[in-house]
Amino acid sequence: MHMADALISTAVGGAMWATSAGIASYSIKKVEKDLDEKKIPLMGVMGAFVFASQMINFSIPGTGSSGHLGGGMLLAILLGPYAGFLTMASILLIQALFFADGGLLAFGCNVFNLGFYTCFLAYPLIFKKFTKKGYTQKGIFAGSLLSSIIGLQLGAFSVVLQTLLSGKTELPFTTFLTLMQPIHLAIGLVEGLVTAAVVTYVWKVRPEIIEGAASGKSLRNLSLKKVLTTLAIGAIITGGVISWFASSHPDGLEWSMHKASGQEELEAPSSGIYKTFSDIQNKFAFLPDYSFKASKASEENSEEKAESWPSVNSGTSVSGIVGGTMTLALVALTGFTINNFKKKKKARDTAI
Repeated sequence: MHMADALISTAVGGAMWATSAGIASYSIKKVEKDLDEKKIPLMGVMGAFVFASQMINFSIPGTGSSGHLGGGMLLAILLGPYAGFLTMASILLIQALFFADGGLLAFGCNVFNLGFYTCFLAYPLIFKKFTKKGYTQKGIFAGSLLSSIIGLQLGAFSVVLQTLLSGKTELPFTTFLTLMQPIHLAIGLVEGLVTAAVVTYVWKVRPEIIEGAASGKSLRNLSLKKVLTTLAIGAIITGGVISWFASSHPDGLEWSMHKASGQEELEAPSSGIYKTFSDIQNKFAFLPDYSFKASKASEENSEEKAESWPSVNSGTSVSGIVGGTMTLALVALTGFTINNFKKKKKARDTAI
């Protein structure tokens, strides 16, 4: 559900950039309270895991469409809403800037759609309701499933609303809405099941992680080695190998666009801010669409190879591993920067 720049106007893009930046600033202030050196590696590894997971498109039977995990609920449950939102923003920035997945003008929209609804609405209002009397396997399953579905439904509705406000007449509101919501209901169901499985594993191994994320307690005295190792290995295998098995069908957004307008992609204006952001992406995206940059001849050959499944592609494997590593590094850098700022602030307050 990564929006391209062609789907939004400059006004909507700018407004959503400002909105997401404001939420990120607020999250940075809030996350200072419970951020410690133990939580930073968890943020980084979770970022890498979700990055790799988003590469796996799974087919939706009988539709000709596919979906992929958003990961927002998983981040919120394991990291808390504020750290989860910041991690999601980092994932989407790496994807847009270096892999040309999602537009740079639409970056604020994507962060809001995939991060805000899950971290700040579905997590506190749904998941925590199922676990307020204590964590049980049934509560985790039901909370993960329902919160993932509703979070994705809200995100899908937000996409439709943003295209409406952008004046995209190629995508009639009612038609686009009645296509987006059902297909993302199916995608949300799968995401909920995967989220429940991962959260249940972490709860059994280190329940303090989930409890700490909900209460804001420090992880300082916990050993996270087993959880971090498992998630890191999962990220490497998912991005490096399982990504070969991703469905070639258009994702829920592309499928809905095609059904509504006859096009899987709209054409963005070739001037102004659209061109500026496009030029930036072309300059920095060294693995566009999670593959090596191809020459014209190799592009023609790749069309024939695209029919095969699984698509064993070294470019995809490199993208999964490099992208996960870059995400881990960016999230860790963000965490360490916040933590160092907190330490300096505390030292100044103590000196005074």
